[in-house]
Amino acid sequence: MTPGEIVTALVTACERRDLDAVCALVTDDIEYDNVPIGKVFGPDGVRKVLSSGVMAEAAEIEWRVLAQTADADTVMNERVDRFLVGDRWIEIPIAAVFRVRDGRICLWRDYFDLDTYRKQR
Repeated sequence: MTPGEIVTALVTACERRDLDAVCALVTDDIEYDNVPIGKVFGPDGVRKVLSSGVMAEAAEIEWRVLAQTADADTVMNERVDRFLVGDRWIEIPIAAVFRVRDGRICLWRDYFDLDTYRKQR
């Protein structure tokens, strides 16, 4: 798979909450940084983040990729991450940077405005 296809597979696995598939797509030393919240490292750190908070609360998850571009091992995308909590959708605009090494993601950095999220809670 190309770096862009690897990132697309990650997004799709996140939507399905298939954490085993997500962890298979990342390196053992991945740095996953939700910029306003903080960094975690390794597949266990990724799994912990993706199995808690709004990800755990949501009945449905949609990550709409609005644009994606790749240059060598770096992929950037613009997304709207949507979470159905109760009877309403929480929507978080995201700008993300990924770096791929040897067919797996070694850096995943999501930039978003924490206040935009908090105002919808």
